Amino acid sequence: MAVQPAAEATTGAPSQRRATLPSLTGIRFLAALLVFLAHSTMLYNPLDPKAPFTFFRDPDVAKPLADFFDSAGNIGVSFFFVLSGFVLTWSSTPGDRARSFWRRRALKVYPNHIVTWALAMWLFASATPLHAWLPNLFLVHTFSNRVDTVQSVNFPSWSLCSELLFYALFPLFIVLVRRIRQSRLWLWAGVMVAGVAGVTLVTRFVPGDARLPGLELAVNQQWFSYAFPPPRLFEFVLGMMLARIVIAGLWPRIGLLPGAALFAAGYYGAIAAPAPYSFSLTTVVPIGMIICAAAARDVRGEGGWLASRTMVWLGNVSFAFYMVQVLVIFYGRPELLDGRTFGTVTAFVLLIGLFLANLVAAWLLHSLVEDPVMRRWSRGRKRPVPTASQGAPSGTTYVPTGETV
Repeated sequence: MAVQPAAEATTGAPSQRRATLPSLTGIRFLAALLVFLAHSTMLYNPLDPKAPFTFFRDPDVAKPLADFFDSAGNIGVSFFFVLSGFVLTWSSTPGDRARSFWRRRALKVYPNHIVTWALAMWLFASATPLHAWLPNLFLVHTFSNRVDTVQSVNFPSWSLCSELLFYALFPLFIVLVRRIRQSRLWLWAGVMVAGVAGVTLVTRFVPGDARLPGLELAVNQQWFSYAFPPPRLFEFVLGMMLARIVIAGLWPRIGLLPGAALFAAGYYGAIAAPAPYSFSLTTVVPIGMIICAAAARDVRGEGGWLASRTMVWLGNVSFAFYMVQVLVIFYGRPELLDGRTFGTVTAFVLLIGLFLANLVAAWLLHSLVEDPVMRRWSRGRKRPVPTASQGAPSGTTYVPTGETV
């Protein structure tokens, strides 16, 4: 049994108002949490690779924990990319202008980025060369394959380069995606998954011999398959296709549990598989299933724990939670505790404390920067509604140009 259409006409043109999807807001935090777990359980600190970093004194606990969460960051970022395409497509309206959309996206991304970039430069990245920090500031640095540029200043900002490419192309992509007949949406979703697989296959043929310790791939191969923005478009467009599938009522009534079970299997596959197969290929399908199942629940009005007030709040601060992780984990933790290690119970308590510290820092960034900026500037001036004497056709609906995404 398929979910009922979310107000898409038979012509395929999306309606101007759809059901809200609080569950997807909650899911955003789970994706950010995966990245946190990967960062906080690492055995070394990228800011000082020679210094011990883990909380756990017992290597029989520290190493398996680091190995288990090693792929969590990659998967969390892939989750963000698919979710981004889904949510933007779900929220889009035919009356929204590209310029308004770009303004809202820039206001969402750049304030948090600039604040965390400035703090990173002040605290530990002041020696970053001009050819690295300047592209990083403008979020174009992952178009370079230089290691000192891609991994510069506030490390998580690398994924924002891909997001900005998605945003730049979205006004064109949404026009093309809306033109796809409903009968072909599943086919095109499959093409996007095949594209993700194709990137992993092509990666092995990317030239380059230079390698870094701890990486399975050559530097150029790692950059192309993970950080270089164009190959990540397949995940974003997959999210767009899945949004149209749910909007059209074509998503079968598959719940969250089957998607979560398949995700667990895919996560295990990511642990076992070599790079680049572990980056997104083993989990991209279950990620799509989880997003569609959660969205379908919201459309049916069923909600659930993902749509709870707590999860929605966590989802709202998830972008800030993601952006402050280097400052809290890689800089703040060594500053307070040096390189000391602890017994297993104490280490787990400290890990929880580190999570809470990161959450407080995220709340401050969200409350003092992100939220005020979005409230003040994200809504542009509304178009005046013409009267009948001004030539407004009967039955025409005029959509405000500044609605937030």
